[in-house]
Amino acid sequence: MKVLIVGSGGREHAIAWKVAQSPRVEKIYCAPGNAGIAEFAECVPIGAMEFDKLTAFAKENEIGLTVIGMDDPLVGGVVDAFEAEGLRVFGPRKNAAVLEGSKAFSKELMKKYGIPTAAYETFDDPEKALEYLETAKMPIVLKADGLALGKGVLICGNLEEAREGVRTLMLDKQFGSAGNTIVIEEFMTGREVSVLSFVDGNTVRIMTSAQDHKRAKDGDQGLNTGGMGTFSPSPFYTPEVDLFCREHIYQATVDAMKAEGRPFQGVIFFGLMLTEEGPKVLEYNARFGDPETQVVLPRMKNDIVDVFEACVDGTLDQIELEFEDNAAVCVVLASDGYPEHYEKGLPISGLENFQSQDGYYVFHAGTRFAEDGQIVTNGGRVLGVTAKGTDLRQARANAYAATEWVQFDNKYKRNDIGKAIDEI
Repeated sequence: MKVLIVGSGGREHAIAWKVAQSPRVEKIYCAPGNAGIAEFAECVPIGAMEFDKLTAFAKENEIGLTVIGMDDPLVGGVVDAFEAEGLRVFGPRKNAAVLEGSKAFSKELMKKYGIPTAAYETFDDPEKALEYLETAKMPIVLKADGLALGKGVLICGNLEEAREGVRTLMLDKQFGSAGNTIVIEEFMTGREVSVLSFVDGNTVRIMTSAQDHKRAKDGDQGLNTGGMGTFSPSPFYTPEVDLFCREHIYQATVDAMKAEGRPFQGVIFFGLMLTEEGPKVLEYNARFGDPETQVVLPRMKNDIVDVFEACVDGTLDQIELEFEDNAAVCVVLASDGYPEHYEKGLPISGLENFQSQDGYYVFHAGTRFAEDGQIVTNGGRVLGVTAKGTDLRQARANAYAATEWVQFDNKYKRNDIGKAIDEI
C-alpha cells in the first residue's frame, strides 16, 4: 500500500522510519516532512492544517492509510475530514482528540469516572483565578486549557509567580486562545513517566515506558520546551505500577471516552506522576509523544502498519505488542537560544556517520534542504540522536557519544538526559 504521514518533526521521522520497515508498504509520502524524512518518503508541500489539500492528495495518489502525527490537525478534525471522503486514517476523531485539546475536558472526565489525578479548579475569568490563588497552597501548577506546543504548563513556586502566571496565560495571551480558560491544580511530587498506548475504541495495548526531560537546561532548570531528550524503559515503572495503571487509568480512560460517546482510536499518551499515594494522571496527549517516539519505536518488534490498521478496524485485541529487551536514550540537539530566539539555516555536517552504525539513529526535528542541497537547521529542536544499549547506562553513553558525530553552529544539548537512572 501507499502511506501518507502528516507532520514535519522528529516524531514523524521516527514513524516514517518504522513504516518503511513494513513489507506491506510500497511508497511513503510525508506532508510537509523534513530533510531527514526525505530519506524514506517523498515530501509534499502541504501543511498539516490544509485538510482539503491533504484529502485531495490522498485520493489522487490512492493512499491506503494516512497517519496523523501532530496534535493541531487532530484537534482540528483532520480525521473527520478524511473519513468524510471515505479514506482510511489513523488517529482520533475531533470529538475524541479533545482529550488533549482541552485540559478542562480531560480533568472533568477523570473526576467523573474516578481516574486518579491532581485536585484542580477551572477558570475562564482571570479575576476569579487570581482570587482563588490567595487561599491556594503553594507551589501550584497553571495549565492553559488549549494546545500550546507542549509549553503551556507553568509551575509556580510562590503566590507572586502564580499571579504572574495567570497574567501571562489569560491577560498577555502568551499562548493565544489556549489561555482563555486555565486549569489550576495541586502540585504533585514524584517521578514522571510517559506511557504510550494504541487504542481501537475498546482495547488498549500499552507500549514500553519512557521518561521525558521538558526543561531547557541541565538539572531541570530553564524554560519548558517540547522535550530535550528521553529514555526508555523507565526503571521506576515497576510491574506493580503497571498493574495499577492498567486497572485504574488506561482501560478506565478508554471506557470513559466510549461512555461519553467519544470512542478513541489512535494513540493515547499517558503522562503519569508516581506519587506517594500512587500513580496519577498529569496529562493526556492524543498522539505519539515527541521525543518519546524516538526511543519507543526503535525498541518495538511489531510491523507498525499492522497495528495502525488494527486500531482503525477495531481488531487490536488480536495483536500483542512486543518490545526488545534493551534500552534506548534520545538526546535532542537544539539551536542555542531555544525555546525563545535562535538562528536558522545553519549547515549540518556528519549525518552520514549514522548510516553504517547499527543501533544508532538520528531523527530530524527541524531541518530542511538549502538551495545547494545541503541540510541546514530549520527549528529550535534540530535533531534527536538516539542510541540503544543492553541497559540504560550503556544506551546513554552510546547516545552522548553519537551527539559528537554531528556538528552545526550554535549546537546545544542538555548533558543530564537519563541522569535519574544513577539514583537506582
